[in-house]
Amino acid sequence: MHNKTHEFMTEDHECPRPDGSTMLIRVARPQGEGPFPAVVDIHGGGWVTGDRKQNALMDDTFAANGIVAAAPEFRMPPDGKYPVSIADVHLAVRWLKANAASFGSKPELVGGVGASSGGHQLLTMMLKPQDPRYGALVLSQSPAMDASLAYVIACWPVADPLRRLKMAQERGNKNLLDAHAKYWASEAEMAEGNPQLMLERGEHGKLPPLLVLQGTNDDNLPPDMASNLVSAWRKAGGEATLNVFEGQVHAFINRDPKSAETAQALEAMVNFIHAKAK
Repeated sequence: MHNKTHEFMTEDHECPRPDGSTMLIRVARPQGEGPFPAVVDIHGGGWVTGDRKQNALMDDTFAANGIVAAAPEFRMPPDGKYPVSIADVHLAVRWLKANAASFGSKPELVGGVGASSGGHQLLTMMLKPQDPRYGALVLSQSPAMDASLAYVIACWPVADPLRRLKMAQERGNKNLLDAHAKYWASEAEMAEGNPQLMLERGEHGKLPPLLVLQGTNDDNLPPDMASNLVSAWRKAGGEATLNVFEGQVHAFINRDPKSAETAQALEAMVNFIHAKAK
């Protein structure tokens, strides 16, 4: 991984929702002169587990390399079923863009990183940021701010939840089946809030540059899910890069934080963000 270029600090912030509740957001921010790129980090966990500290290794690596990382504590089932959690992701993106200057960044330098189910939620939100359900939560401090992103990174994303359901059914994977049942009301929802199918249906605006990371020993996803996403992104007119990590399992960055592959993955993400945040 990169030599550390910046000292950084981490702190929790509160993002208000219209109903008076708040969403905690863990911000890792580099010290020094910006403007820094900034990313919203949406954690994985099958839509039903995890928290804002789940990707601390990744977020702190970003901050140590001159990138602000904001990880929201979005709602999960039973309160945060589809599309509620995606509205939280949408709100977190607008919050980071509205507050970018206070973290040494700029709205136009804000991108997103999502892992596994977090990759699904981030991609779904950014393909249709004008969807009224996804944009349902007003940010009172900056109601005109949009949720567009300058670039996107998807780590082992559940890019096609309907197809992943079929895989889980075929394999009898109870954990995955339970997670799908808690988050989704129906297969029709899985087809509708589905990045792969949204791309194929043409349900998207201008596509930002995309980086996809995927291990070849990932038993959590169909083996071609990442490559299918990249192909559909390119076919829809977007720039997309696929980084494949031989022999690596699902979520290998957190499972094996000291491996050479983890270092390579973190470096690839840092380089991509600095290249695309212009």
